[in-house]
Amino acid sequence: MAFIKATDIAYIRLGAPDLDLMEEFLTRFGLVKTERTKDKLYSRGTDPVHHLHVVEKGEPKFIGLAYHAASEEDLHKLAKAPGASAVESMDDAGGGKRVRLTEPNGYQIEVVHGIQKVDPLPAPRQKLNSGYEPLARPGDLMRLPKGASRVKRIGHGVLGTPKVKETVNWFRDHLGFICSDDVYAGDKNNLIGSFNRCDRGDDYVDHHVFFAIHNDRAGLNHVSFEVQDIDDVFMGHHHMRDYGKYEHMWGIGRHLLGSQVYDYWSDPWGRVHEHWADSDRLNVKNGSNLIAAEDGLVSQWGDPPPQRFIERVSP
Repeated sequence: MAFIKATDIAYIRLGAPDLDLMEEFLTRFGLVKTERTKDKLYSRGTDPVHHLHVVEKGEPKFIGLAYHAASEEDLHKLAKAPGASAVESMDDAGGGKRVRLTEPNGYQIEVVHGIQKVDPLPAPRQKLNSGYEPLARPGDLMRLPKGASRVKRIGHGVLGTPKVKETVNWFRDHLGFICSDDVYAGDKNNLIGSFNRCDRGDDYVDHHVFFAIHNDRAGLNHVSFEVQDIDDVFMGHHHMRDYGKYEHMWGIGRHLLGSQVYDYWSDPWGRVHEHWADSDRLNVKNGSNLIAAEDGLVSQWGDPPPQRFIERVSP
């Protein structure tokens, strides 16, 4: 029995020595600055969430991930877990309360509640004429806006780890995650990856909010953000490419597990950020699967992942 059932991912927390460079990257990536102090940068998407990306000035490092609790009562339940902090009032912009834990690879996991809401940002989009709905946009010419993708929300975080089973079990035990797809190589007991989603009962959620993949070193493989639609993925790709300043890691393509249309870019210190649109949405009735790596870790269209992406971890 899990201590609580987290409702969604909240934000990522990174360190960076230059907040100007980080803000420049995030703006071009499609995030919007909510607030900046002398030592912290907070960025948001178009959803009414105060921030979904936090950068602290300092050494370039992956600090940890944060998840939403359903209630403050759940924070008090989680505070009873071994090694958990007490329920704390947060000194971050947006306020709220949290419990801090340490997952098996040594990274900080924050579980938060009560962070300030903000007004949504407009992200208008024309309808698509398609084979299924050929007159969705009668007489209206399609004209896409120029510029960055418009990030909507944070979707998931991916950890590389030499101890996949221990890591996955920790998240399931503490945050109530349930398996969407476990991935094995060779023997079915040789688990090399695990896609996990939130358990919100009959409510549908993203195919995964957390993915652990085997790596000899522990660290962030990537953090992922939903954009408005598939056009937004392509718009953002060309916007980032035209700057010629950032490393393009992989994409554009469509995953098999999760089904997202994806595109991956590295920030100035090599931390990989993903744009995606159109995820599978599952509920508790969908159950879980055990899948061979050669069958599951592929794209439905698009190039296979480059080795530098598969092996990328940012400690």
